[in-house]
Amino acid sequence: MKIGLIGTGRHGSRYANHIVNDFEETELIGISRRSEKGREQAREWGTVFFEDYRELIHSDQVEAVIAAVPPVLNLEIAKLCARQNKPLLVEKPLATNSEEGERIVTLMRDAGVPLTVGQTLRYNPVIRKLREELPNQGRLFTVYANQRLEPSDLRWLENPVEAGGGITFHIAVHVFDALHYITGLKVVRVSAMCRTCRTKNLEDMALIHVEMENRVAGIVDVSKLSSSRSGRYEFICDNAQLHGDQI
Repeated sequence: MKIGLIGTGRHGSRYANHIVNDFEETELIGISRRSEKGREQAREWGTVFFEDYRELIHSDQVEAVIAAVPPVLNLEIAKLCARQNKPLLVEKPLATNSEEGERIVTLMRDAGVPLTVGQTLRYNPVIRKLREELPNQGRLFTVYANQRLEPSDLRWLENPVEAGGGITFHIAVHVFDALHYITGLKVVRVSAMCRTCRTKNLEDMALIHVEMENRVAGIVDVSKLSSSRSGRYEFICDNAQLHGDQI
């Protein structure tokens, strides 16, 4: 499959390197980036640079699209992919608000074009092992999960219009999806304390109390404060405790 990649910053470059180096079935046919660094990256990956992402989507050479861009751009990208009948993988979050998210899902579904969000933790070996082992441990009582990352230097993450939200929007979404993937349970109620510690406009720390189906209680702890990283998951069950760190 010939892939066109929109956005080749920190996340997008990971997609590009995987496409180029790890999969024989895929070819990086073109990239688009707002900065001129994209030209250098295109030479490095042996692909074509598109100044305008719209031209990339319209290219006859592109069979599917990956978008790793600020979520404010995702609706326009989805509209073009739906018209061009090109499958789309969007880096989370899907949109800056629920209304736009629903519009993206609806227009892709109505066009019959595949759409997915890059919830990559589902493919992490630690997460998959926790999912495999959890049913063997009896009744689940409580869960705990964290994702603590270093502060970001991306300016758009401090812009409410472009980012849509802070760390709960961009990082906690991974944790909630992983918890659902591991347990099979939905979250039914949350309460949270959020803070701006290093940032000014959008939260970079959140402690979230969670109630899931079957009266399972838990805490989700996300932040971008320290120069160190962790991605810990804990499950307290009848027969044992399961612990794992996906980072």
